[in-house]
Amino acid sequence: MERHSIRKTYKYRLYPTPDQERALETILWRCRTLYNVALDERKTAWERRGVSLNYYHQANELPILKAECPEYTEVYSQVLQDVLKRLERAYQGFFRRIRDGGQAGHPRYKSRNRYHSFTYPQYGNGAALDGGLLALSKIGRIRLKAHRPLEGTPKTVTIRREADGWYGAISCADVPVHPLPATRQETGIDMGLESFATLANGQRIFTPSYYRKAEAYLRRCQRRVARRKKGSQRRAKAVALLAKAHQHIANQRRDFHHRQAAKLVKAYDSIAYEDLQTANMVQNHHLAKSISDAGWTAFLSILTFKAASAGKRVVAVPPAYTSQICSGCGVLVSKGLSVRWHRCPECGTSLHRDHNAALNILRLAQQQRSRPG
Repeated sequence: MERHSIRKTYKYRLYPTPDQERALETILWRCRTLYNVALDERKTAWERRGVSLNYYHQANELPILKAECPEYTEVYSQVLQDVLKRLERAYQGFFRRIRDGGQAGHPRYKSRNRYHSFTYPQYGNGAALDGGLLALSKIGRIRLKAHRPLEGTPKTVTIRREADGWYGAISCADVPVHPLPATRQETGIDMGLESFATLANGQRIFTPSYYRKAEAYLRRCQRRVARRKKGSQRRAKAVALLAKAHQHIANQRRDFHHRQAAKLVKAYDSIAYEDLQTANMVQNHHLAKSISDAGWTAFLSILTFKAASAGKRVVAVPPAYTSQICSGCGVLVSKGLSVRWHRCPECGTSLHRDHNAALNILRLAQQQRSRPG
């Protein structure tokens, strides 16, 4: 079914005053404390009484918390409720992983380095745009850089602290789709390490390897942190410098993903890719760093979103044997990872193994589309 609208998040850079920045830090600290206290309450209730608490039980205790700890009255009530909803979602994920037989991973206490945001769950109720400012309850009106207008219906506002400052993310529903002209072209893409992606026409997109190129600089930044005295201002500055270096790499990688995804969406009406289990693949310590540097999962997520925004299709196909099966005749031609060229002894097809895989991925997508139902 053709989609006419999507959900989209608009992220804006915030420029709080020193007083506003202190207020943001205080609210973030109190939200993190509430998360940890609520987690501890759940664990204690289960270990001592065999009682499983849920969101509604803990949300009903918020008035008691405010009476005993008046400082929490300085935090907007729905922000506190959203903290408890985050914990509830963490437990739901924990129980789901248990049911699925995966690695459970119990919800963890959050240190300062693991809790970076808080959310106003209803736009217009505690948070709203006011001209060129973002008005936040209990904080004030914060200046922001509105580099693009909102579309659709604003729903939530999330305030996030990053290495270089504060950002506001406004999630909007019913954002209209802007279809691109149809090209009547389709392709399959094979994600790889030798090249970032290979298309069904043989075109290869090479990875910039931003992390690999920055490793020497990161090593110096990490050494600087290790040499500073814990708790000192000089160590805090070194940590901030290291965080900005990692953020710069992440921004470079994200920009590369957006540019390549935009090119593919403009050129093709239908794009097929392998449904890879990246989380399992990074268990291979010889490949983990290169896979993480490439960022396949993030790229495919961006590609899927851009395709939906442009009225195009992205299809996932099973990854089994896409590199082994001959794209010319369908014969299984076994070869190890080190063998980079596909040669078929039956039909004589000879091409790069990634090109062969991309052709097989495209064929699988066409077969899925032709099946009834």
